[in-house]
Amino acid sequence: MLEGCQGKPRTPTIIEKICPVCGNLIEMFSIDTQMACEVCGFVAYNDSLSCVQWCKYAKQCVGEEMYAHMMEIAANQKRREAE
Repeated sequence: MLEGCQGKPRTPTIIEKICPVCGNLIEMFSIDTQMACEVCGFVAYNDSLSCVQWCKYAKQCVGEEMYAHMMEIAANQKRREAE
């Protein structure tokens, strides 16, 4: 893990998402990559972490497995937007 991403804000902010399964409010910090809904367990992802798509240190920062997972999510989002 790198000592700190230069692109991330130093003070995390709170992101709120609505669970598409049960409607519960899911809160996560801006530095979190994902958060499970406390009610139903649905895993919501932090869409604002798009730096993974362009940062040359992304694999080192988030780990190879998470990098692959996030890139797959980004590709799926692009496909849905194109439809």
